[in-house]
Amino acid sequence: MNIHKAMPWMVVCIFAWSCKSSGPQENSPVEFPVTRIISKDTIIYHEYVSDIHAFRNVEIRARLQGYLEQIHIDEGAQVKKGQLLFTINDEEYRAAVSQAKAALNSAEAEAAALALEVERVKILVDKNVVSETELRLAKAKHDAAKARIEEERSAYSNASIRLSHTVIRSPFDGVIDRIPYKIGSLIDEGSLLTTVSDTHDMFAYFKVSEQEYLKLRQSKTNWNNEEVELLLADDTYHKYKGKIETMEGEFDATTGTIAIRAKFPNPQNLLKHGSSGKVRMGNALKNVILVPQKSTMEIQDRTFVYLLGHDKKVTLKSFTPLMRFSHFYIVENGLKPGDEIIYEGIQNVREGMEVKPVLIPMDSVLASTGDRATAMTN
Repeated sequence: MNIHKAMPWMVVCIFAWSCKSSGPQENSPVEFPVTRIISKDTIIYHEYVSDIHAFRNVEIRARLQGYLEQIHIDEGAQVKKGQLLFTINDEEYRAAVSQAKAALNSAEAEAAALALEVERVKILVDKNVVSETELRLAKAKHDAAKARIEEERSAYSNASIRLSHTVIRSPFDGVIDRIPYKIGSLIDEGSLLTTVSDTHDMFAYFKVSEQEYLKLRQSKTNWNNEEVELLLADDTYHKYKGKIETMEGEFDATTGTIAIRAKFPNPQNLLKHGSSGKVRMGNALKNVILVPQKSTMEIQDRTFVYLLGHDKKVTLKSFTPLMRFSHFYIVENGLKPGDEIIYEGIQNVREGMEVKPVLIPMDSVLASTGDRATAMTN
């Protein structure tokens, strides 16, 4: 046979053989990670933005006018109950006390003299030297003198109290805040000298919606003393866990929320009045169905997974998520334990596609994301 005539037939045969050999390779199943849905008990953690307040936070204000004579503490200092904080110049107040004391002594002396006058007039009345009217008049003057004693005693007490206000002491153990005035400043009555914060315990106030409040109350048999955690501004947890103590008596009509108060120990004074954080509250759920978020897709307002059939082909399956937390959805309906779904790489999967499953246990998926999950409710 002429080799030139045979060449076209050889090319056709080689092409046909190559097409035949490549066909099965293109149709062979592609490997995809698959996980089997399970149900298990889990704890959902809800986070709520909170305002942190000292157990007691009291403004220290001047109760009278005068020059600031001494400042006995510094800003940020730890103070004890009764410790001296400020001294206001007391010269005029001491003078007022002396004046009031002298007036009181004078009133007491006058009353004593009038008491003697009553006794003298009484003797004269008994001897019929003077009339009964003179005795009544003497007694009236004595009663007026005794009333004046009470008046002067009150004035003396008031002057003494005002004098005592020139010395300002801490009402309890706490931490001193900023001191705006310096020694020699003229202080008016009511001027803010500093603030004392009792920080051995701290209050964290957070708000929940009416719907969340009802769900939490239904799921928790003992609302008070519920243990909570405090996530600080640097994303670290406060060393000490707190407990829910109380809540407001009514919902805020504007926001539809109610405020709840949790109490946290603060022995190291890490927390400060006015700081912020997040209260973290756990809610135990029984036998919930979990689906990894990376295994899902959203089309319009519905959520889907690729469900693996017995024939190793995938179908698009919709489900209703109850809530989202961490890297998972909790399933309300549409999926059941034992269903196998494409775990990752769903962007490369098509409806009806045959795949070669590589099983990844759900326990491994959970372990890779951590056990602590936070509900995305806020």
